[in-house]
Amino acid sequence: MGNALVWFRNDLRIHDQEALASACNQNERVLAAYFFDPRHYQVTEYGFKKTGKFRARFLIESIHELKKNLEKLNINLMIFEAEPEEKIPELVSKFEISDIYFQKEWTSEEKEVEDSLKDRLENVQFHSYFQQFLFHPEDLAYDDYQEIPEVFTEFRKKQEKQSKVRELFPVPEARQEKNMDSEKTEIPGLKELGLEEFEQDERTAFPFQGGEEQAKKRVKEYFWTSRNLLEYKKTRNGLIGEEYSSKLSAWLANGSISPRYIYHEVKKFENKIRSNESTYWLIFELIWRDYFKYMSLKHGNDFFKLGGIKKKKLDWNNDKESLDRWIDGETKEAFVNANMKEIAATGFMSNRGRQNVNSFWAKELKQDWRIGAAYFESLLIDYDVHSNWGNWMYNSGVGNDPRDRKFNIKSQANRYDADNEYQDLWLKN
Repeated sequence: MGNALVWFRNDLRIHDQEALASACNQNERVLAAYFFDPRHYQVTEYGFKKTGKFRARFLIESIHELKKNLEKLNINLMIFEAEPEEKIPELVSKFEISDIYFQKEWTSEEKEVEDSLKDRLENVQFHSYFQQFLFHPEDLAYDDYQEIPEVFTEFRKKQEKQSKVRELFPVPEARQEKNMDSEKTEIPGLKELGLEEFEQDERTAFPFQGGEEQAKKRVKEYFWTSRNLLEYKKTRNGLIGEEYSSKLSAWLANGSISPRYIYHEVKKFENKIRSNESTYWLIFELIWRDYFKYMSLKHGNDFFKLGGIKKKKLDWNNDKESLDRWIDGETKEAFVNANMKEIAATGFMSNRGRQNVNSFWAKELKQDWRIGAAYFESLLIDYDVHSNWGNWMYNSGVGNDPRDRKFNIKSQANRYDADNEYQDLWLKN
């Protein structure tokens, strides 16, 4: 029984948390750490801050809740503004850490950090876990990631037929005493991360705060109190307000809630209240989320290349004036403009909006789709590397869309905003 360090990444919860549960079961003493990695707050090659103020504030709120929840287990969360591979060796030495537990990531930047850390620590055991999936990789209906089909429907049908969603990991029991002397640290604010403070725009469709308790509160409200879950399939293409969709994506993205927790709550709801097309549709969307994660496991860095996973050679432009007009909401399409004003003011945009502004940028203006994806990465509260880049490829003709659709923006606006209520909200205020 050694001394363990739980290294939190995009898994900011204590429920259904295999890394935390394993560390607590297998070790006498457990420490925890989270790193505000300075690289995540720098300007990328596309000219945007990698993490902007909206997502950063949601993350800070999530870390506050994680720290409180871990304290209930007598585990102290140390928070550092540092590169993990630089700081963790110091912690290992100072606290005689024998084992490190963390969520398995596979995108290149995260892998580089992990590999660099392993190079520096030879006498430490590393334990990593796939814990961001609905269907665990070991339970896939395929023997190998490379066998996963390029069409979502094929994947979904086979998974639904042949795979089961695992039960949740219980929250570990509280340690008998505060585990170890650990460093007293502070959670940074936006200014410390080089970002500006801001007031929430009252028009936002996402007025929520970050954190595990907030995520569970939203599930309770959306499923059990309002029972809006029963209308999800009908309302999910809405544009205004907090109730048209579950809005669970941001908590899923930083791991404040697990997809399995949501799945099992839906199943409970179906048993106790009723099941319908809408309850199924929420699970359907969780499977989509899984699919993009499996696509990035399968295709690696092609997710971030101009030709996408299809390796298509298309003519792309890179025009600064078009970019400025698109970002500022000054294009020829009012529906695009309204959506772009919304994301700039709130860090959120409906799924319907995302598809339209993406299609307009990539299919009509024929601008480098990765610039759009990077802009979304900077602004979106619910940014998830796999879903964001996977969806951008899909809607740009270089991803998993077998039909290579292009949106008719005017007909979309007429269909989803027939009375101009949404466009007026963002273009007239």
